[in-house]
Amino acid sequence: MAKASSEEQLRLLDLQALDSTVHKLRNRARIVSDNSEIAALALQRAAAQSRLVAASTEAADITRELTRAEADVASVAARVERNQKHLDSGHGTSKELTALQSEMESLKRRRSDLEDVELEVMERLETAKAAEEQSREAAAALDAEMAALEEKRDAELAEIETERQAVVASREELAATFEPGLLAVYEKTLAKHGIGAARLFNGTSEGSGMQLSPGDLADIRKAAEDDIVFCPDSGCILVRSAEWGS
Repeated sequence: MAKASSEEQLRLLDLQALDSTVHKLRNRARIVSDNSEIAALALQRAAAQSRLVAASTEAADITRELTRAEADVASVAARVERNQKHLDSGHGTSKELTALQSEMESLKRRRSDLEDVELEVMERLETAKAAEEQSREAAAALDAEMAALEEKRDAELAEIETERQAVVASREELAATFEPGLLAVYEKTLAKHGIGAARLFNGTSEGSGMQLSPGDLADIRKAAEDDIVFCPDSGCILVRSAEWGS
């Protein structure tokens, strides 16, 4: 059975307190990192970006459609202008001029129809660009909100890490004061059970929170003060104080 003075065993509780603090800080950092609010906002942000891409694509498609409509109007307008110049010149036979006049009427109706189409496309483009701008503003707002949350998270993680490093430094300083054999037993127990040492108080193990059975307490009473005893439930070192079995 491993041995250490009761005073040295009692000091293990200080080491355990530091290890428990480090463990709590690690858990806290994990919780802060796994920020559910940021995760939910990331989904909203992705959806907003998809809507922005869709709105931008629609606006670009309608812009191309407007370009074609404008080209169609311009083409007919150019032909009307040429025909008008021809009519104004008076050159050509009466039959040719009559046919040209008839074509002009047809072209003017065609231009009117194309201009109506052009106007309708322009109106749709205006609506599409407004939707695109709205989507862009919504995405930008989510980006700003995400940046603020990430900044807050990173600041909190930095604060936790600073505290953790300070506790680890104190822990290393304290650990260096223990006899290597006792420290090795503690470290092995900590690694295996997640807790290295706990107080035995009024027959209860603070490692498990359980009242020890009469048989277990009887076995501990038989152990010498410098014997290292273990919790039958949690497996940690049980540190006995004067009132441990009262």
